[in-house]
Amino acid sequence: MLKSYVKRTGHFTDSQKKAYESLSEKYLVPFREEPINFCDLFKNENVTLEIGFGSGFATAEIAQTNPDKNYLGIEVHRPGIGRLLWEIGKRSLSNIKIIEYDASAVVEKMIPPDSLDAVHVFFPDPWPKKRHNKRRLIQRPFTQLLADTLKPEGYLYMVTDWEDYAAFALEELTASAGLRNSFNGFAEPQQWRPKTSFEKKGLAKNHVIKELFFVKTNKEAD
Repeated sequence: MLKSYVKRTGHFTDSQKKAYESLSEKYLVPFREEPINFCDLFKNENVTLEIGFGSGFATAEIAQTNPDKNYLGIEVHRPGIGRLLWEIGKRSLSNIKIIEYDASAVVEKMIPPDSLDAVHVFFPDPWPKKRHNKRRLIQRPFTQLLADTLKPEGYLYMVTDWEDYAAFALEELTASAGLRNSFNGFAEPQQWRPKTSFEKKGLAKNHVIKELFFVKTNKEAD
C-alpha cells in the first residue's frame, strides 16, 4: 500500500523534545503485528482512533472534554507527537495513547474488528496533484479497513479544506460496505470539534471546509 504521507522535518522545539523524551515511555504504544487489547491499554473500551493529529491541540481539547472516553492517535511527525505529549503533561490527561507509525499498517495489524467507537481524520494531506491522488488516505480499500474496525453505530468523521478531496472521499466512503452517510451529502459542521491549526490556515486562504460523517450500519438492525 502506498504511503499517504511524506515525513516533514519540522522544527523540534526544546519543549517538544523534552516532552517526547520524558513522556513517550508512558504514552507511546510500540507498533506490533498483533491486535491491541483495549481493556489492557485503557480503563474502558470506549476508544476513538485519530489518524494524523498534527500539533495535537484539537486532540487534547477533545480528550479533556471527554474524560470518560479514550483516544488513540496515530502520527509519524515527531514534532507533532512532542507537542501533543506536552499538552498531555500540561493538562494531566490520562485518556490518550499514541502510535508513531504508518496508519495503514496500524489499522491493518493492530486494530481489532468492531472495536472502535469512532475514527477521526482531520485535514489529511490532500495530495492535490492528479498524479498523486492515489496516495490519498481516505479511499478504498483503506476506507473498508476503517469501516471494519468500527463497532455497529460507530462513526467515521473526516474534515478537509480541499473541495476536490472532499468530493473524492464522499464517493469512496459511500462505496465502502457497512457505512451509511448521516447526511445528504456533506455533513453539517460538528460544533464540538475544535479548530485545528491546518483549518485556521485554510480559512485564512479562503478555503471551504467540508465535513463528512458516516456511521457503521448495525447488521442486527438490518
